[in-house]
Amino acid sequence: MRGFILAVVFTINFGYSQVFSFTTQQEGTVITHRILIDTDYLIETQYVVDPPQFILTRGGFYSKEGNIFSINFEFNSNHTKDGLTNLELVSDKNWNKVSKEPLDLNGKWLMAGRVRDNKEQRRDTSKPRKTMKFLGDGFFQWIAFNTETFEFFGSGGGYYTAKDGIYTEHIEYFSRNNTSVGRVLPFEYSVSGADWHHQGFSSKGDAMHEIWAKRSSNE
Repeated sequence: MRGFILAVVFTINFGYSQVFSFTTQQEGTVITHRILIDTDYLIETQYVVDPPQFILTRGGFYSKEGNIFSINFEFNSNHTKDGLTNLELVSDKNWNKVSKEPLDLNGKWLMAGRVRDNKEQRRDTSKPRKTMKFLGDGFFQWIAFNTETFEFFGSGGGYYTAKDGIYTEHIEYFSRNNTSVGRVLPFEYSVSGADWHHQGFSSKGDAMHEIWAKRSSNE
């Protein structure tokens, strides 16, 4: 069934997704929780808006009963401290739906390669070491992780626009460098078959031409 749903998502481009936000307090610090959900995957990220501070991110495939999401993590940036590989997350009235209008590129994408000297250099997206971008209703997040070792390599996210071949990221949290928060990164983009070509400059200012592939149910 999951494979059938993903096939429909690919055909219509947009697909089902929801984005929620709520806040908690810890020792006087207000922590924002960003929840990204599609038909079978959920990501929770915690961060501080001011001053910018990344707290944690965790996510994976889920099942749902009532208002309880049972998540089997593919990644957990806090795993070395809490050891969690799964979690039951309960939605309640504090969850504020912040979804924007569905945009082009909604879905889960895996880094599939790069273009160098006008030649594609592909990578095997079925391997456990993955870099994934989750785009849903105007919000995005990328995560680098290993599904076998549970290693976490980094993440960042925020909101995005995609119009007239220009994809623009507005960074709201970044695990590797809080000073990147607030940056706006525009890229040229095009979709060819199952590939999303993403071309511009990275947060470090390096020229890049990336190829992202829509994630299938067996990857």
